[in-house]
Amino acid sequence: MTIILTNDDGINAPGLRALQQAISESTTIVAPHQPISGCGHQVTTNQGIKLKKISPSEYVLEGTPVDCTRVAITKIATNTKLVLSGINAGGNLGIDVYISGTVAAVREAAIHGIPGIAISHWIKNPLVIDWSVATRWTSRVLEDLLARPLPPGSFWNVNLPHLEADQPEPKIILCEPSIAPLPVDYRVEGDTYYYQGEYAKRDRTLGTDVDICFGGNIAVTLIRL
Repeated sequence: MTIILTNDDGINAPGLRALQQAISESTTIVAPHQPISGCGHQVTTNQGIKLKKISPSEYVLEGTPVDCTRVAITKIATNTKLVLSGINAGGNLGIDVYISGTVAAVREAAIHGIPGIAISHWIKNPLVIDWSVATRWTSRVLEDLLARPLPPGSFWNVNLPHLEADQPEPKIILCEPSIAPLPVDYRVEGDTYYYQGEYAKRDRTLGTDVDICFGGNIAVTLIRL
C-alpha cells in the first residue's frame, strides 16, 4: 500500500520535503515540475503529459496537482491508501479550497474513494516559514488525523499558523471553514487591473478556520465533496 505525496508548489518546494520528513512510513512523490499555485481543480485532457522518474520513489509530472493524483493512483500506485498534499507555502483557508491546487489534489483522491489530507502553512508577513517547525507540527497532525475515522466522500484540510519563536505550541482544533469572501480590491492602471486584496484582512468569524489559524492554532476542517 502506497502513500502519495504531491503539491502545487513544484518538485523543488521545501514544503514538500518538510511533509516527507513528517511521515514515518515510506512514500512515493508525484509532483508538478514547476510551481502552479492557485490552479484549482484544473486537469490536462487535451494534450500529453510528460512523466519523468527521478529516483526510485520520485516522479515529476508536467501537469497540475490533480493530474499528479490521477496519474499516481491509476498508473504508478494502484494500491494507494492515502494522498497527502503540501506543505503549501501560504494558507488555504475557507473558500481558498476552491482556488487551491494543494487542496484539489486531495479532493481528486476523495472523488476516487481514497483518503487524503491537504496541509498548508499560513504566511504572516514579514515572518519566514521555519520548515523544521512545520514538519514537527505536521507530524502531530498526521498522528491525530490518521487515527480518526474519515467519512466517505470527504477529506481533511489543515492550516498551520505562523508564530513567533517564543509563542506556545499551537493546539490542533477541528473547526468549520469560513464561507466569507476574500478581500477583493484592484489597483487600476489604464485598462489593466491588478489584484491587491490583503489576505490578512479577511473576515475572522469566531470559530472558523480563519479565526483559529490567525489566532495561533492549527485549523483542521473536514471537507465533503
